[in-house]
Amino acid sequence: MAEKKTSIIISLLLILFAEPSLQGKKRLDRSSIIEINDVKSFKKIQRTHTNLLVIFAQSDNDASSKFEVLVQAAEEIKGKGTIGYINCGGTKDSKKLCKKLKVSPNPVVLKHYKDGDFNKDFDRKHTLKSVLNFLNDPTGEMPWEEEDGCGFCKKLKPDFALAATELKREAVMAGMDVDTYEGYPVREKYNITGFPTLIYFENGEEKYRYQGKYDRDSIVDWMRNPSPSAPPRKEEDEWKDEPSDVVHLSDGTFDDFVISNPSVLVMFYAPWCGHCKAMKPAYTEAAQTMKEQQIPGVLAAVDATKEQEIGKRYKIEGFPTVKYFKDGEVAFDMIERMADKIVGFMKDPKEPPPPPPPERDWSEIPSEVVHLTTDTFKGFVKKKKHVLVMFYAPWCGHCKKAKPEFMDAAKHDAENSKIAYAAVDCTVQTSVCNQYDVNGYPTFRYFNYGKKDFKYMGGREAKDFMQFMENPREGPPPPPPEPQWSDVPSHVHHLTDDNFDEFMEEHDSVLVMFYAPWCGHCKAMKPDYMDAAEELANRNARGVLTAVDCTKQKSLAKKFEIGGFPTRVLHQEYRKSRTKEDIVDFMLISVAETAEAKPAKPDKPAELPWSEEDSNVFHLTENTFDEFIQTHSSALVMFYAPWCPHCKKVKPEYSKVAKQVNIENKAEGALGAVDCTLEKELCAKQEIRGYPSLCGHCVEMKPAYFKAAEILREELDPTLVLRLPTIFFFFLSLSFYCFHRYTARNGDFEIDYDGDRSVEDIVNFMKSMADEDKGSSVEEKGGEEKKQETEEEPREIDGLKILTEANFETFLSQTEHVLVMFYAPWCSHCQSAKPTFLKASEAFAKEPSKAFTAVDCSQDAEYDGDPTEEDFIAFMASPPQPLPPDQPGNDAEDPRDEL
Repeated sequence: MAEKKTSIIISLLLILFAEPSLQGKKRLDRSSIIEINDVKSFKKIQRTHTNLLVIFAQSDNDASSKFEVLVQAAEEIKGKGTIGYINCGGTKDSKKLCKKLKVSPNPVVLKHYKDGDFNKDFDRKHTLKSVLNFLNDPTGEMPWEEEDGCGFCKKLKPDFALAATELKREAVMAGMDVDTYEGYPVREKYNITGFPTLIYFENGEEKYRYQGKYDRDSIVDWMRNPSPSAPPRKEEDEWKDEPSDVVHLSDGTFDDFVISNPSVLVMFYAPWCGHCKAMKPAYTEAAQTMKEQQIPGVLAAVDATKEQEIGKRYKIEGFPTVKYFKDGEVAFDMIERMADKIVGFMKDPKEPPPPPPPERDWSEIPSEVVHLTTDTFKGFVKKKKHVLVMFYAPWCGHCKKAKPEFMDAAKHDAENSKIAYAAVDCTVQTSVCNQYDVNGYPTFRYFNYGKKDFKYMGGREAKDFMQFMENPREGPPPPPPEPQWSDVPSHVHHLTDDNFDEFMEEHDSVLVMFYAPWCGHCKAMKPDYMDAAEELANRNARGVLTAVDCTKQKSLAKKFEIGGFPTRVLHQEYRKSRTKEDIVDFMLISVAETAEAKPAKPDKPAELPWSEEDSNVFHLTENTFDEFIQTHSSALVMFYAPWCPHCKKVKPEYSKVAKQVNIENKAEGALGAVDCTLEKELCAKQEIRGYPSLCGHCVEMKPAYFKAAEILREELDPTLVLRLPTIFFFFLSLSFYCFHRYTARNGDFEIDYDGDRSVEDIVNFMKSMADEDKGSSVEEKGGEEKKQETEEEPREIDGLKILTEANFETFLSQTEHVLVMFYAPWCSHCQSAKPTFLKASEAFAKEPSKAFTAVDCSQDAEYDGDPTEEDFIAFMASPPQPLPPDQPGNDAEDPRDEL
């Protein structure tokens, strides 16, 4: 090409920039962006900057590509919005801040905060125009040109870039955003109404518009031979060729037609215009409706890209433009686009109402508010003791809402010479607004003789302003105290320690709600509770609703053992829902039951303490407990509460067993009981957390036991340690207080350990037993034949070996892995576990080294899993090797490794 060609792409969505200039690469002045380094400063900025856009980055380097646009945006938006920066990979405090905000930039993310709260992520294009548009309306919808719906733009972008690269030495290809204030004159000059629009320029003048395909090859081929004719493409039928009742006019027919028809609506359009295409069906439908209903008037259309003389005469600058002609003269433009609206207009053509007049400046509206300027501000606030200043912007919606309230407050305090209300328009008086760091609208600031000043954080109603000016103080106003429920008029009776018993005697049926004023559930229930009380009163029901504040009436709360709020009590505890209907139904039923049972109701005798009615069980106290445990080789103690229903259910059976053990001596040991409502310190010491509890004592010995094991490992010969005996702690479902039994590794003999639970006693016992183990090995062979005479083979029941005292030790010494279920015939948990235990044993029937066995009322190693078939199998597949808690390899979370 002899002459270098220039191609310009003008597109709203497609913006191609050249590489940054050397000047753009210089270090930017980032002073207009607030750097935030810790949680405290971020919270402060959130409170004082109501329109805040924050860039989070992993490092300064990651954020550098964003700063050029954000610096410009921060300078231009000053007074309306603020831009901040947080380096999440910087200091320890900034890292902590990002972690607290749960922001993990990868590597950069922009987040917006409005009025102190997170609003949304910035999801627009990273351009100056886009950032400014967003900060001017951060809650508005994304402009259509920035949405992802423009398929042509997305498709064209990569192909256009490739074409520009290929034509780099032949032509210049550029991009321009004409949807900006600066670009709008260009858009108007070249009649850009659709996007993307591609225009070819030569020697500074428009020559052609590209209408070919949006792919690299088509663009490159056309650029190497530009011409008005586009590459072949599917032609659309012209609108005028489509059958319809719309009259299509041209330069030659237009004047005669509008003169001969007194009422004509003309639509000026372009065939390529998307909005025109969208309107065409409605316009055609309206023309048909007018013909069918014989509505006077005609709908006409003009293709302004062909009939350019008419377009110029009527200054058609955008599409579609719809004008109404009356008696051959243009009357006004019509803005309707829907078929029914167009038909309605033609029935009674009227000029649309003019746009509303510009809003009066607030300073022109008579009021008691003083409007200050940069020149008058300082002098005015110095002369008044109390001045509340509203910094505002005329376009701000929140400001418009606050104006009448602010003026009402000023009117109310007009006669007080010490108080004044003032206003500053920050779009005009920028310097004074900048001086007081006004970054959001409206901002209210209090001044005291021009010296002491602070930001007003209260409400924006007249009463809020007036209340503040009566006693100005910094910070948000304290919330008004909540009225006491007892002060609120209702049919709920509020009871106290003094009148509770008397009230109960006077009423047949009373539902009491025990509550705490701070309790959220109580607050939620109050309205329904009061409504229910009112309905019961209206129905003349004998039942009444009452309430007790447990934070004040502590004696009542203790008496009824209130442990949560709200708690409702009516002889029996109320457990239905908290709605008005359920409360009323419950009370009506309760009243009926009370009335029916009342004549025959005998006085209920006071319930005797268990210790006074049952002599079979040893009833223990703090003073007798330790002696009881030490006196008996095995002891089962039931910790209970008199009110506990589960305890009441267990008591009869427990007493029967106690009689057999304690009185008739049919078994070793003893059964005791502790009333935890009386012996609170004892129960706390034994870690009792629920009722009934049947253990808690063996916990004390575990630390001493493991410490003794450590000492033995350190002091004794390693070869001897391998032969060390093992102490087994025997339990029955964690029920019996531990007694300790010694057994040698080969299971040959067994004696009771009757020492103390201290480390020293355990170590001494184990050392002495180790020596005895050596001596006894000489006698083992001699006694072997005699022992065999007394032993018997384990009998099998359902494939399960049942061990006894005679064969227990021998079986353990001859079998590598044995899982023993220690049970009692009367134990319901044992009966529940038996089927799954039996079924699990079948999985190991062909493995002689692993056996499932059972012992009636004897104990060995404790199995601590859940009694399911899967748990038994998993336990035996990997039998436990108990370790001290601090020994490497011991998993504290694995219950199999615990005693």
